[in-house]
Amino acid sequence: MQDKNIRTLVQGLILSLLPAGAALAGPVNLNSADAATLASELDGIGPAKAQAIVEFRQKNGPFKSPEDLLKVDGIGERVLEQNRGNIRLNGSGAAPAPAGKSAPKPASKPAPASAGH
Repeated sequence: MQDKNIRTLVQGLILSLLPAGAALAGPVNLNSADAATLASELDGIGPAKAQAIVEFRQKNGPFKSPEDLLKVDGIGERVLEQNRGNIRLNGSGAAPAPAGKSAPKPASKPAPASAGH
């Protein structure tokens, strides 16, 4: 019983040290998430701003970079920076590559050893 109390106390202490919302926010795809998901997963985004994101996407097409979020009325640099690590723009769980950086090229395969030696 005492171990359970200590574990609960330690978990509570760890969570209290995290910035508000950090434990709850998760990756969210700006191009596919509905307003409810955007509001629950992004810090500083409530139902009204989440709906504005969805409407902007419907009117203007998919977001191409996290910075496109700044084009949505009511969303500024602070909200973008709070959420940059959780913003996704494609179907993968990986964060989008920073602008101006290209993905590394795969290494070329070594030539096969010749048969008959």
